[in-house]
Amino acid sequence: MRLHRMTLTAFGPFGGTQEVDFDALSEAGLFLLHGPTGAGKTSVLDAVCYALYGSVPGARQSAGATLRSDHAAAGARTEVVLELTVGGRHLEIGRQPPWERPKKRGTGTTMEKAQSWLREYDARAGGWKDLSRSHQEIGEEVGQLLSMSKEQFCQVVLLPQGDFARFLRADAEARGKLLGRLFDTRRFAAVEQHLAEQRRGAEAQVKAADASLLALAQRMGQAAGRTCELPLPELAAGEPGLAEGVLTWAACARSAAREVLAVTRAAQDAAQLARAGAQQRLESVRETHRLQRRHAEAHARAGRLAERAEEHRADQERMERARKAESVAPALSLRAAASAEQQRTAAAESRARQLLPETFAGAEAAALAAAARKAHEELGSLAAARRAEQRLGELSRERAELEREERADEEALQDASAWLADWDAVRHDHQARIDAAQEAAARAGQLEGRIGPAREQLDAARRRDALTASVAEAELEALDAARHAGDAREHWLNLKEQRLLTIAAELAAQLTDGAPCAVCGSVEHPAPARKSEGHVDRQAEEAALAAYQRADQARTQAESALASVRAALDAVTATAGDATAGELASGLGDLERTYDEVRALASTLHAAREAFARDEQEYERRVTARQEAGTRAASRTSRRESLAREQAALQEELDRARGHAATVADRARQLERQAELLTDAAEASRAAQEAAERLKEADGRLAEAAYRAGFETPQAAAAAALDEAAHRTLQHRLDSWQQEDLAVRAVLAEPDTQAAAELPPADLATAEQAAERAEQTLRHTLSVRSAAEDRCKELDRLSRQAAAEARQLAPLREEYERVARLATLAAGTSADNERKMRLESYVLAARLEQVAAAASMRLQRMSAGRYTLVHSDDRAGRGARSGLGLHVIDAWTGRERDTATLSGGETFFASLALALGLADVVTDEAGGVRLDTLFIDEGFGSLDDQTLDEVLDVLDSLRERDRSVGIVSHVADLRRRIHAQLEVVKGRAGSVVRQRGVQA
Repeated sequence: MRLHRMTLTAFGPFGGTQEVDFDALSEAGLFLLHGPTGAGKTSVLDAVCYALYGSVPGARQSAGATLRSDHAAAGARTEVVLELTVGGRHLEIGRQPPWERPKKRGTGTTMEKAQSWLREYDARAGGWKDLSRSHQEIGEEVGQLLSMSKEQFCQVVLLPQGDFARFLRADAEARGKLLGRLFDTRRFAAVEQHLAEQRRGAEAQVKAADASLLALAQRMGQAAGRTCELPLPELAAGEPGLAEGVLTWAACARSAAREVLAVTRAAQDAAQLARAGAQQRLESVRETHRLQRRHAEAHARAGRLAERAEEHRADQERMERARKAESVAPALSLRAAASAEQQRTAAAESRARQLLPETFAGAEAAALAAAARKAHEELGSLAAARRAEQRLGELSRERAELEREERADEEALQDASAWLADWDAVRHDHQARIDAAQEAAARAGQLEGRIGPAREQLDAARRRDALTASVAEAELEALDAARHAGDAREHWLNLKEQRLLTIAAELAAQLTDGAPCAVCGSVEHPAPARKSEGHVDRQAEEAALAAYQRADQARTQAESALASVRAALDAVTATAGDATAGELASGLGDLERTYDEVRALASTLHAAREAFARDEQEYERRVTARQEAGTRAASRTSRRESLAREQAALQEELDRARGHAATVADRARQLERQAELLTDAAEASRAAQEAAERLKEADGRLAEAAYRAGFETPQAAAAAALDEAAHRTLQHRLDSWQQEDLAVRAVLAEPDTQAAAELPPADLATAEQAAERAEQTLRHTLSVRSAAEDRCKELDRLSRQAAAEARQLAPLREEYERVARLATLAAGTSADNERKMRLESYVLAARLEQVAAAASMRLQRMSAGRYTLVHSDDRAGRGARSGLGLHVIDAWTGRERDTATLSGGETFFASLALALGLADVVTDEAGGVRLDTLFIDEGFGSLDDQTLDEVLDVLDSLRERDRSVGIVSHVADLRRRIHAQLEVVKGRAGSVVRQRGVQA
């Protein structure tokens, strides 16, 4: 990761906008960040952390609003923009915390939400490409690229004030917490927890299996009941003989249950025989009782039939009279229909006559029809009057239209006169606009010839700037490709050498018994070489060679691309000249704006000419309209007089035609209604006369039909007739009586029924009681046998289940003992774990040993070979964490002592060496992310001149890995030793940054 530049606005102590050029500072390899106390040196580092992770380190992190500078203007937005390269990608990250800004309308402030953005520089397009504006997506992307959390970044890149001195002197518990955060050993703590959970789970399974086996024993005891005289053994979970005791008792209980089952089967057979005899006797008594009851019921039914004999004869006579009346039924129906028709027509005639005037009250049908014809004739004579009335309406509308036309012409004359009065001024304005547009068109042609060359020069300048950055990137890519090709070649040669060293094993793999060796020719192979772990075969060597060839080809392509970019840069520089892109863009912008303004004015020429032509046409149209309006006014006067004469004549004709009615239409409707009522009354009168004649004829036919059927009067025949429902009811009673008589006679004639009636009455209750007692005895024996069978089945099932669970219990106990040993070992409570170290502590101890080894390489140089850091895994007392001790070996005394005995200066460079070593180890742990920029915050004031020189030499050696180290310090001597400086100057209006000793 390499920082390029950072821009701060209204952040921390910086009230305005400040820019830090890390590229210029990093050219020296070592640069100094200094300034008075409280100026904002640490705020620069906070801004780097905030841009990457959206928060600042440690205790300085609080609400987002506190990041805003108190010196900032009210409308200035708090913002941090960081440009960096990480993972081979050139990125720009911007962060804006939430802040209160003045309202755009009204007074007061409103809260502006936090914003973030991530952009990547696209070398091909020569510009920035937006990637995301989501806080979460940007956080995930930065975390994946850096492979470090914020805490790891602050410990590895931003080496904080005093943290590593405290780490150097801390106890094992505090040291373990820090290492756990940096190396993320939560997975090992999770393993400890997982083993503990497995142990608890296995223990619970064993206890559950014991409890289940004891529950089965209790259930077998309940199932056996009193059949087993052997008492249930008193057993508890965990006893060695639990399974054997339960299985032995189960065998005895099953034997006793089978004996009880044999006894119940014999009792059931005897009960079944007794029940069969009782059922047979019960069936015989029931049959005799049924026949005796059948004979008694038949005698009772015969008595009821005798009581209804008179009623039956009356029904037969009523049915005979109804059959005679059926011949008179058609005449009765015809007379009823004629009577209904006569009543209906008489009522209709009465309603029609009520609607007529009194003059037609006693008129016959012929007179009514004649009056209706006369009304129709008068209605026809009103047709001419209707046409006259319609024409009169048209004349009124024509006179109204003349009035409307007269008003419209008056308005048109006024409008035309007003418009024509302003014509001279309008014509002058049109001519002025046309002259101005013609002049602008001539000037636009001149400006257009100057814009093209200016654009070409600006494009060349922009390509020059983009290609300048591309040359630098191409140089870096060429160097990376060359380094990668060298690494690939070295890897291929190493694999080739390893293969040659173990080629004997590869040849031995091809040997076959009885076949001669390709090397020595022997057919015996007593001790062929074996492939060891890590053996390199032909495929691995060829893959490495192919990788080297691809890397070398990539190097050639990168060098060719670099040459192409440089040639393109020279070409565009010749076209662009010395002017900057900003100056050229400003000049082109002014030229284009002037051209756009002139061209916009020239483009109005055609529209101005068309508007002038339209207004000239309007002038001609207004003059013509004024003349035509005067002509129409003269012709309207004669037309109005003609319409008045015609209207008076038509009005006189209408007055004669409509009589007393308001209109001709009303008179026509009166005549139509009168003709309709007279016609309806005439038709109703004729229908009533015809219906009366048909009723008289129907009465004669009915009297003759009744006499022929044997009835004295028609009324007697109507009374004897039956409707369909009454006929069905009477016939049903006759049929039922006859069927009942036949059935009673048949029952009394049966031989079995007569024989049973001569026997004594049957005792059914006694026979049923005997059969019920036999059935109850059988059910009881069946219940006893079923219970015995169920007991045997349940004991068999529970015994099989107990045997299966006893077989499963043994492997569960073995699994529990194995998991318990692993869990206690990982937790540090096992007797086999001599130092009582937990698994997480063991891993952290290994990491601390790596850190101590990496730190000692620099500590020996800083201390002139005197001190060496070593890791101690001595067991701690009183339950403290073991294996995380850190001691220092003093070469002058040859003794190992605690780091707390170091002096202030010795503590600083020892903690600095420890921080740098930890940075290397954490970097490797994070996946080998390259960290090209580091910051060290304070502590150099405690060093003497010689030690300071040695410490600076160690820091300066970091440039061998192409690293840039920034030192944050108040020490004045460092300003003389380190030329590249970033100074933070504080003032009443806020702090500002100044870069010294670097090229602008």
